[in-house]
Amino acid sequence: MRLLVTGGTGQLGRALAAAAGAAGATVIAPARADFDITDRAAGARLIAGAQPDLIVNAAAYTAVDRAESEPELAMRVNGEAPGWLAAAARAAGARFVHVSTDFVFDGSRSSPYPPDAAPAPLGAYGRSKRAGEEAVRAADPGALIVRTAWVYAAGGQNFVRTMLRLMAERDAVRVVADQIGTPTHAASLARAILGLADRGATGIFHWTDAGAASWYDFAVAIAEEARACGLLARAVPVIPIRTIDYPTPARRPSYSVLDSFAAQAVLGPPRHWRAELRDALGAMVAPQSRA
Repeated sequence: MRLLVTGGTGQLGRALAAAAGAAGATVIAPARADFDITDRAAGARLIAGAQPDLIVNAAAYTAVDRAESEPELAMRVNGEAPGWLAAAARAAGARFVHVSTDFVFDGSRSSPYPPDAAPAPLGAYGRSKRAGEEAVRAADPGALIVRTAWVYAAGGQNFVRTMLRLMAERDAVRVVADQIGTPTHAASLARAILGLADRGATGIFHWTDAGAASWYDFAVAIAEEARACGLLARAVPVIPIRTIDYPTPARRPSYSVLDSFAAQAVLGPPRHWRAELRDALGAMVAPQSRA
């Protein structure tokens, strides 16, 4: 199989390349500097040259707060580009997978969101991602859309790495405790995306690691697991706060747990988010051990 991954140097792009490469696929994963997904001409040339069997769009504008002041750019990257990528993939005879987000929902539910729940994004980022879903479905009805949430990896910029940095610098950290979702390891998500694509899944599916947590719960687990594996030299208190105590330009859904049972029927159940967190932290320890 020949796999083209947009956003190839992002945390999910790297995980997709690693998982597909380990399975024997030929992977083309250009960095954003080498392929801007808003450049249709460059994209057409790339797809024609790569001749992929599968394209996974892991590129996105993910600056949730900045999107409130840059809605046009967010919409161009997240809302418009996925549509023409899906159309180009269809024309080239390649399967297309688009990665979306829990931010297409407003968080007003108290039970997990199924794939057919009505989207109601709260901000510019969520609106742009919902527009991307619609553009993909219009361009290629046979495309696969995978929504996920709270993605992190051993590398890149994400909540886990931010917490580790702050915990090394501060005597305590304050973390929001009234937003609930599911931490999701990029490696787990990559395996699920490739598994669904390999089985010919189409339409919208949800995938996260198992369980649910607040950002506070997540931070407590990071502190405990990092201390246990030697990434943190001391215990650092995590102090719960409310969303109103940490105002941001963009509103976040207060509850965005995704119902992934449809995907589980295809792939089997995911591991719990804390087990995946332990693996990610272990991957951070390994390079230090070799140094």
